[in-house]
Amino acid sequence: MNNKRVFLYLMGCLGVVFLTGCMSLPEKAIVYSPPVAVSAAVKLTEESSNLDWVKQKLYIQYSKWRGVRYQLGGTSQNGVDCSAFVQVTFKKKLGIDLPRTTRLQSQLGKNISKSDLKAGDLVFFKTGPTNRHVGIYLEKNKFLHASASKGVIISKLDNVYWQSNYWKSVRI
Repeated sequence: MNNKRVFLYLMGCLGVVFLTGCMSLPEKAIVYSPPVAVSAAVKLTEESSNLDWVKQKLYIQYSKWRGVRYQLGGTSQNGVDCSAFVQVTFKKKLGIDLPRTTRLQSQLGKNISKSDLKAGDLVFFKTGPTNRHVGIYLEKNKFLHASASKGVIISKLDNVYWQSNYWKSVRI
């Protein structure tokens, strides 16, 4: 094989490895209409009214990004990966700066139990030996994320795939 073919073969292999980091099994998309927006002056806390504000902001983000295709390294509506989607959502909708990668995002905040999840908490999954996936908890066992197979989508934590790959949850 010539050098160009070897290079292309290796790049293809690397692409496959990276893409599995945010892959999920096929599932039905959950369709939601975003609730009515409220004042952006409210700060992110655990109070009930503020959790409602966070949920509203997340559903608004979903309505704007729904179906945006997955692209490893992507950071825009032309294509986005899971950690970039979380980073953009937190910055634009909640005014919180987060690091760019899933690994760094998983090192933030306070670890919480799955039963303590509230809107805006991060949920992490081990999708391979070294691959991680991140999403944002919404409510009622649902989370928002950029899926490699469906793009930006809302999924259920009790889906067989997500349940078996659940790693941890973090509150920022």
